[in-house]
Amino acid sequence: MNGLKTFGLMMLALGTSTWACGQSTPKYSNEFLSVGVGGKAFGMSHAVVASVDDVTAAYWNPAGLVNIEDNIQLSYMHTNYFAGIANYDYGGLAFKAGDKGAMGVSFIRMGVDGIPNTLDLFRNGQIDYDRITEFSAVDYGFLFSYAQKLAKEGLSFGGSAKIVHRKAGQFAKSWGFGIDAGFQYKTTNDWKFAAMARDVTSTFNAWSFNFTDAEKEVLTQTGNDIPRNSLEITLPKIIIGAAKHLDFGDRISLDAELDVDISTDGKRNVPVKTDVFSMDPHLGIQAGYMKVVYLRTGIGSFQQVYDIDQKESWTFQPNIGLGVNLEKFALDYAMANVGQVGVANYSHVFSIQFKINSKVDSEPE
Repeated sequence: MNGLKTFGLMMLALGTSTWACGQSTPKYSNEFLSVGVGGKAFGMSHAVVASVDDVTAAYWNPAGLVNIEDNIQLSYMHTNYFAGIANYDYGGLAFKAGDKGAMGVSFIRMGVDGIPNTLDLFRNGQIDYDRITEFSAVDYGFLFSYAQKLAKEGLSFGGSAKIVHRKAGQFAKSWGFGIDAGFQYKTTNDWKFAAMARDVTSTFNAWSFNFTDAEKEVLTQTGNDIPRNSLEITLPKIIIGAAKHLDFGDRISLDAELDVDISTDGKRNVPVKTDVFSMDPHLGIQAGYMKVVYLRTGIGSFQQVYDIDQKESWTFQPNIGLGVNLEKFALDYAMANVGQVGVANYSHVFSIQFKINSKVDSEPE
């Protein structure tokens, strides 16, 4: 009952914040926090909120942290997007906190480095290329997570407090704070269900800008607006999921999960879209052998597009992945599409996970 009360309060806060913000907020705010973490999740098209049970649960659904099989887990992931223009890094730490609890700390960085600053290129009627400098546009996310098993068998709840810091060189920076919360429920016949709320109370980013008088003059002369200090709000998103595990003998296993993302920032180009909310489904499948080698695939990002003849059609993005799970570490790889359908838009995602003081290590000889 305590878990249901918590879930009810969470939904009430979500509805209140959505109503209060209305349609004045921008879509895709803090979108770097929606990229995802872990090669396994990418291979399954992010359909993992119900089944995630490792260190990456702190990001996907913190309720899953209570199911980690090791005392401590460490994870790292690196990939790049848009032909290497943007670099994305993730690091995570999770550990048990008693018999029914677990905690996690996560770090995310997405940045574009080496951006030319040409605001001082033209001075006193002369062009001087030596005055071109470089800066970086970087987004940082810090997540502090806790999960707890509830009184009902198989039910767990978890939450993450996140700090967001974004900056564009010396010109702009913001600080933000938000909360994620989720549930997981595992039945006795290997079904798993989950509800995850991102930015459950809305996430607020306070932006400040710093331009010199000379830089403001250049912006004005070139027809650019001079930005002002402002507040950016990220509206809540709910993710619901259902997963099923099957064993075929002692060696082969199959996992399948269907998730649906419900965004509340207005109409998006997804299968179900209204002016109030949009629903975006994605499906992931994993086949395992001896609990060591895993093959993964998934589909998601269903969209309606127009071709050159203005004919409308549906597209989707398929992903594939491979995982190796050993006693001390696990290595995951995925080839995931981050743009429109097409081989040229695929990125290679690698992640590694280290296991410390696992149950295998602590068993007596």
